[in-house]
Amino acid sequence: MIGIGTHTHVYLVAGATDMRKQIDGLAGIVSDTLGADPFSAHLFVFCNRARDKLKILYWYNNGFWLWYRRLEQQRFWWPSPTSKDPVNLSLRELHWLLEGLDPKQLEGHQHARFNLI
Repeated sequence: MIGIGTHTHVYLVAGATDMRKQIDGLAGIVSDTLGADPFSAHLFVFCNRARDKLKILYWYNNGFWLWYRRLEQQRFWWPSPTSKDPVNLSLRELHWLLEGLDPKQLEGHQHARFNLI
């Protein structure tokens, strides 16, 4: 089982990515373009120009995982390429994205915080 903890961040790489790239090419984008560490145990999500394919790069223990998702008739919400900075999502928002929702338009319940005396 793959252990994705609550401390794991999700980074969307804005704009289109060449889906012919495999693990080494995507890790190069993470380190060169984003200035992030591909070995950091965070999720890095890439999308193609047509917005019907996603790849997720994830380092776990001693190797990379590469997930690939292809939609047959619909499109993913994806941030415009105007920003070179990655878009940060929570794991919950990533699930929304994979379900076809725009994670920036949805809001869940606010966390309740109580001070115990």
